[in-house]
Amino acid sequence: MSDYRAGFVSIVGRPNVGKSTLTNALVGQKVAITSSKPQTTRRTIRGIAHFDNGQIIIVDTPGVHRPRTLLGKRLNELVKETLGDVDVIVQCFPATEKVGPGDRFITELIVASPRAKKVAVVTKCDQASKNQITERLLDVSQLCDWEHIIPISALTGDQVNVVAQEILALLPESPQLYESGTIADDDLWVGLAEMIRETALEGLEDELPHSLAVTIEDIIEPEGSGPTKIFANLVVERDSQKGILIGKGGSRLKAIGEAGRKTITAHLGKPVFLSLHVVVSKNWQQDAKKLGRLGF
Repeated sequence: MSDYRAGFVSIVGRPNVGKSTLTNALVGQKVAITSSKPQTTRRTIRGIAHFDNGQIIIVDTPGVHRPRTLLGKRLNELVKETLGDVDVIVQCFPATEKVGPGDRFITELIVASPRAKKVAVVTKCDQASKNQITERLLDVSQLCDWEHIIPISALTGDQVNVVAQEILALLPESPQLYESGTIADDDLWVGLAEMIRETALEGLEDELPHSLAVTIEDIIEPEGSGPTKIFANLVVERDSQKGILIGKGGSRLKAIGEAGRKTITAHLGKPVFLSLHVVVSKNWQQDAKKLGRLGF
């Protein structure tokens, strides 16, 4: 397979610009948390996309933002570390929004990573007018000497294969790095926690995405027949947030549990019992010890 290529790709951009949606579209199934809420991706999630002519190992990083907490600073450091260790960097720009200071800041980080080749992807084109797309392509072209600038809609799949093939052409010739069929190398407990967190975020107040963490406390496999039992904590910073998560008479927590159970059951391919408990950990985003215990 002399024409076979494989390597690592970092997908970067401001929060909520479509990075996780692009990752899932390239891989062909869900491996990264997606939400309408900004700041949902917190951990580096690798998705492995397989093609006849190569393999793309995708690193989906947290959105770079002006950090207000210790957690925010750690997430930005994670992005910088990732950029220095990949073959290609893809920066996402939503067609529906003007290029701003945050985009330029991230492009500066990319330019400072000379090893990686750079590709710009203009996302959410299904939500934008032709004039918006044209304007965005022009704006993006002036930021950096990109290898390619590609307008896409990851949600509809439009141009996603073009992105994949252009990335593959930029990767080094290499043998296959992961076995066929492998789509992610994340720890199971981390992946399950992210699925629960995504479910919990939908329909909640704007402040909660920044203040909600999920930890898996235990997974118990049945000795015979029966569901796999998963016990998880939803960690917030204030009692008022706990009340929001639980809802009137426990209604919201019950809905989160039911939706999370369905998602995890589909992911694992077997019955699941999901037990959720809401825990208040005061100001955990600013406490180094608490961040460590939560896996940050």
